[in-house]
Amino acid sequence: MAGEVNLNRLAVFVALVRAGSFTAAAETLGMTKAMVSQHLARLEQELGVTLVLRSTRRMTLTEAGSTFHAACVRILAEAEAAIEQVGSNQEKPTGTLRLTATSDYGTSVVAPALAGFMRSQPQLQTDLVLSDHVSDLIAERFDLAIRMGWLRDSNLRSTRLGSFRQLLVASPAYLAGRGEPRSLADLPSLEWVALALLSSPLRWTFTAPDGSRRTVRMKQAAQANNVTAVHALVRHGAGASVLPDYLVTDDIREGRLVPLLAQYALPEGGIHAVYPGRQPPAKVRLFIEHLRGWLAAQG
Repeated sequence: MAGEVNLNRLAVFVALVRAGSFTAAAETLGMTKAMVSQHLARLEQELGVTLVLRSTRRMTLTEAGSTFHAACVRILAEAEAAIEQVGSNQEKPTGTLRLTATSDYGTSVVAPALAGFMRSQPQLQTDLVLSDHVSDLIAERFDLAIRMGWLRDSNLRSTRLGSFRQLLVASPAYLAGRGEPRSLADLPSLEWVALALLSSPLRWTFTAPDGSRRTVRMKQAAQANNVTAVHALVRHGAGASVLPDYLVTDDIREGRLVPLLAQYALPEGGIHAVYPGRQPPAKVRLFIEHLRGWLAAQG
């Protein structure tokens, strides 16, 4: 049967299901509604099964249609990946690199690195979107995301760029009136600035030099919904919190923040480049390489 099926009709069928109607599919494909309907009818005839049930108001996939659609999506995705891979050696970075990152890391690290990348690739345009929610890269048409911490399971590809330390800090002004904590037992007495995005913003597990671990529950005095806001609150004396090293290294060096109980370690988080598709385009590959080099140069 495979030799009798016009494989071009698979793309029409997938586009029809994605669009949800013959009219929308015709607009997407740049053909008439009648032509879309004709392609579907011929595909059903070639397969010998009904794929779509049509009425005046809606279309519904049959059981066979749903199974066949899932297979078609895989086939077309693999074909696209194969075509990209074949041409990848000759591919030149063109168009717009659209990427996303968290507001804190995007401002502190990604934007400065991106500026250098733009100078080395003047033919490229860039679109940097900072957001603290996990973006749908495919639906929102991102080429790349820089994600922090621990990745969720997904169908996306990822490359680890490095890691960051989490540091317990407070401002000198806050500590002036109460002194620094001397042990983990003192931490619950601190006013804690919580990051609301975390699943357990008040529970932190510390590792001692001997490898033993202890979980401490903090007392919340304030909370904020992004790391940049927590950083600002802590710097201005609202309390203590845990912040990433890339955000507080300069503050510690210049005396604006003080690291607390530095002998205890908190879990390190990963820095990942995440992208859709098996074979990223040249613009994505080049920026990943550039950002990795930029991070290495920063030490």
